[in-house]
Amino acid sequence: MTAVLVLEDGRIFRGEAFGALGTGLGEAVFTTGMTGYQETLTDPSYHRQIVVQTAPHVGNTGWNDEDDESAGIQVAGYVVRDPSRSASNWRSTGSLGDALREQGIVSVAGVDTRALVRHLRERGAMRAGVFSGPDLADDDVLVRRVLDSPRMEGSDLYGAVTTREPYVVPASGPTRFRVAALDVGIKSNTPRMLAQRGIETHVLPASTSIEEIEALAPDGFFLSNGPGDPATADGPVALTRAVLERRIPLFGICFGNQILGRALGRGTYKLPYGHRGINIPVIEHATGRVAITSQNHGFAVEGEAGEEFDTPVGRARVTHTCPNDGCVEGLAALEVPAFSVQYHPEAAAGPHDAADLFDRFVSLMAGED
Repeated sequence: MTAVLVLEDGRIFRGEAFGALGTGLGEAVFTTGMTGYQETLTDPSYHRQIVVQTAPHVGNTGWNDEDDESAGIQVAGYVVRDPSRSASNWRSTGSLGDALREQGIVSVAGVDTRALVRHLRERGAMRAGVFSGPDLADDDVLVRRVLDSPRMEGSDLYGAVTTREPYVVPASGPTRFRVAALDVGIKSNTPRMLAQRGIETHVLPASTSIEEIEALAPDGFFLSNGPGDPATADGPVALTRAVLERRIPLFGICFGNQILGRALGRGTYKLPYGHRGINIPVIEHATGRVAITSQNHGFAVEGEAGEEFDTPVGRARVTHTCPNDGCVEGLAALEVPAFSVQYHPEAAAGPHDAADLFDRFVSLMAGED
């Protein structure tokens, strides 16, 4: 059965229906990871995006009950070259295609993903739609449906993925610290990484107030990853400023890096096609150390490598950048206990080069950093 991917500039890629039938509208982006498709699909940072896999063969290990990064698949659509015809892994409980169908994710297979990725690299990430089954129509009708969908710029999406009620992830073993984690799209592996270090994590809705934070008497405050345009995150930014003023040790990742950047007075901007993959280099300027990182972001904080700047809470510094394009990859306040990175130290799947950042957070809470 035919399925099509329609881009807002009128380019159309035809393939076969895969997953659910119908319509999926979002921003077309590509990820270069050759593994970890289940973690990618369930990452809340991909909310309302149509993900294109550059790896040609996808679905080999099926789908399991252990690797989800959230309560379900988050993407608006999925595009692959060659889905595996069978799943082969001892943990597999079903196929990738079954999971997509059961969760209503409209997908397309058999697409020339190399040509598609080159197009997105040259033209940038853009609005798109995946159409199949009864929702197929004339090309001009489908292009109009895509053009009528909202842009990613100005999209407030973290409210769609945040937890509705607070919950607690206990420490593994004795509790050393209590952390208040603002959920603007948190991945399941993050509280697990904190738990391994003796941290009890209170995962909180994005609408949480500073009074509610103070009532927990946390040893630290964590800003999670998440979807959408950070320019819309005025509530989390205001909360972060209040946390900084109270000198509560703070660590942020991905969307959290952008929230901290805004709280420190920096602007944000949209990247042409973003950073999405598990082999993206980052330079730490204090040491010259290069880490290979997992990333998933389409926006970035304004700044230059090693730059120091004034903020409402004292001086701050751009601590990390990406050598590929100079994008800001890390920030640190110099007069209050706060730092952040644009990448994912909890990477799953992905490299573990940056896992020690959780240890740095522990040191910050212990007053050692």
